[in-house]
Amino acid sequence: MKKVSVIVPVYNVESYLEKCLNSLVNQTLAEIEIIVVNDGSEDNSKKIIDNFQQKYSLIIRSFSKENGGLSDARNFGLDKATGEFVGFVDSDDYVSETMFEEMYQLAKKHSAEMVICNLQKVDEDGNVTQKLTQIPNMPEKIELANNLSVFSDISYFACNKIFKRELFHNKYFKKGVHFEDIQLIPQLLLECTIVAQTQNNHYQYLERSNSITKTHTEKGLDILKAVEDVEVAFNISKYADQKAALKNFQILEGVYTFLAYLAFVKDDITYRKMSGQLKKFISEKQISVSEILMYKRFGRNYLLYLPLRKKIYYLLYLFGQEKLLRKLV
Repeated sequence: MKKVSVIVPVYNVESYLEKCLNSLVNQTLAEIEIIVVNDGSEDNSKKIIDNFQQKYSLIIRSFSKENGGLSDARNFGLDKATGEFVGFVDSDDYVSETMFEEMYQLAKKHSAEMVICNLQKVDEDGNVTQKLTQIPNMPEKIELANNLSVFSDISYFACNKIFKRELFHNKYFKKGVHFEDIQLIPQLLLECTIVAQTQNNHYQYLERSNSITKTHTEKGLDILKAVEDVEVAFNISKYADQKAALKNFQILEGVYTFLAYLAFVKDDITYRKMSGQLKKFISEKQISVSEILMYKRFGRNYLLYLPLRKKIYYLLYLFGQEKLLRKLV
């Protein structure tokens, strides 16, 4: 059995794929398998994959399938994975050469089912544009029963974590949706007893000008649907009695993350529909404005430490000044 299986979904990323795969074949962790899933690419991605497969046949396993989207490609890779742990790397990103060795060692050291590292956003020239610190106020080993604030603190990227493969038993990424990470990763966390972390910025997340995150449409409603799915899982989990953690998750992802997305929706009709769904969500979950304003992340008031522009945006929305808000945005 390999120590870590790294799943790399690929779709039309010929400009970035070589850098991604180079960062993986040069990992210091020896017992690793790289599962590259070509999800119906129409550019030269397959040729690049084939070249790496030939050169690194002992660690790269490549597969081709019809295009089915990111979730479908990840699920395909999960079915092929043999590693004790599983990681995911998006094919336009890249990682440090020690990422999987350090994270695997932490998993074994602390008997952790999930390990998290920091990540940073980079532009196409490799310049760091933002550091995304994940759990700044916690020790290396985190026992969730006593620290479930983590549930509403961390960012739910799939790519900066490794997971005990057994966590995916009967669990898959939801197909045909955006924000599939918000839908699944919290459910995996709820299956864990111990999480470990490193403060190293191992993962380099490329901000592409034509990225999905630059297109803001009605698909943003998938955020609210994801939060609903997580609530169902939470209420049958071993942490079901810690309701404050669930409410804080609903506030962070269902309110703040959704509002951050909504800010960039240009079409007025779409905006009104999505705003209406958010208000319905807040009402149904019995979330008060004061609870949103007082929400703490990493032990400090979330709103208070935001940049002024974001702070004004959230406050105007929460106090019903949407007409003014739309003019400013």
